[in-house]
Amino acid sequence: MGECDAATIQPTLEDVNDIPVIDLSLLSSADNAGSNAAGVVAEIGKACEKWGVFQVVNHGVPLELQAKFDLVMKQFFAQPVEEKRKLRKDIDVAKQEVCEEYGREMEKLSYRLLELICLSLGVQRQRLNGFFKDHCNMGRIIHCPPCAVSRPALGTHQHTDVGALTVLSQDDVGGLEVLRKADGEWVQVTYVPDAYVVNVGDMLEVWSNQKYESLQHRAMANSDRERFSVPFFFNPALYVVVEPLEELTNEQTPAKYNALNWGKYYSSRKYGNFKNPDMDVLRLRHFKVLE
Repeated sequence: MGECDAATIQPTLEDVNDIPVIDLSLLSSADNAGSNAAGVVAEIGKACEKWGVFQVVNHGVPLELQAKFDLVMKQFFAQPVEEKRKLRKDIDVAKQEVCEEYGREMEKLSYRLLELICLSLGVQRQRLNGFFKDHCNMGRIIHCPPCAVSRPALGTHQHTDVGALTVLSQDDVGGLEVLRKADGEWVQVTYVPDAYVVNVGDMLEVWSNQKYESLQHRAMANSDRERFSVPFFFNPALYVVVEPLEELTNEQTPAKYNALNWGKYYSSRKYGNFKNPDMDVLRLRHFKVLE
């Protein structure tokens, strides 16, 4: 059982069930297809603006693939350290194929979500797709052993994600908490079976001219059970220059951010420390237009 820094101990929070859960199957429903699609787009826009996060169900990612991936992940972490090190050299082809297929499905879903978000902003569906031609997407598997304290403790400190979108698979242990914009309170994201949690990242905040703000979030450790989560970070190409979309700016609503180079921004934040928000790394506030 892992030891926890006393400074990370946090107050207990209740689950909050009003974080939107959006059914993407409505997009392909034959009945009232046009109105259903418009409804889904409106729901996503409202969720991005109010929360910066939502969950999706009936998303098109095969449930059997998710089950296979979860099994591969748990089998890996159940092994002794020595065996894990051996696997770095001796790749299991079958397991590698499962992971690669999972990555392809995450990328497909991310593009679909990006296009729906564009529609919710009132811009052309594929307005942002070109920025991801040479993307630097990244998946990560996070395993948190039980934490040896009786009170809730942080597994990951408060932060925002530096890319455009993050699509997260979390297990039934949960632990993800988000900062509610309405009152600044931390709330837990309720586990929904077979759902993915989708949150707004820094680049989408810039492209949307801050209509959709990047989500402040953190993760809590569990004193009794190990916790698994798998974020997929949907990131543009390193050479992309990110700035508010011209369709979303005018004399009445001027650009709120100066242009930034994604690669330089990512490189700076990559070596940041969530425990130290004052660390000398680039943050969105450094690119805010002075009023």
